Amino acid sequence: MDLSWSEFERTDMRVGTIIEVNDFPEARKPAYQLTIDFGAEIGIRKSSAQITTHYKKEDLLNRQIISVVNFPKKQIGKFMSECLVLGAIGKEGDVILLAPDFKIENGLRIG
Repeated sequence: MDLSWSEFERTDMRVGTIIEVNDFPEARKPAYQLTIDFGAEIGIRKSSAQITTHYKKEDLLNRQIISVVNFPKKQIGKFMSECLVLGAIGKEGDVILLAPDFKIENGLRIG
């Protein structure tokens, strides 16, 4: 199914910096709980991400990533996910995060 340009424009993807990473032992599949700073306009959001295959907690701290920030919140167990962290999904279900090549301002829109 093709996506129209106006539908694509409604997707609000932003750059954010991971400022906190915690284990998420209650998740069905191995995951981390992330706290992400999207700058003054968007603020701080939380997300759950199944990225434990390729990333250690200490490698994620202060890393910039790309997320969709205008999806509805999603309850995952006792955790409320407030954005969707984007990544490429490999054949084994492993995720490689999407990220800017250079350090840039948090909150910049992806278009």
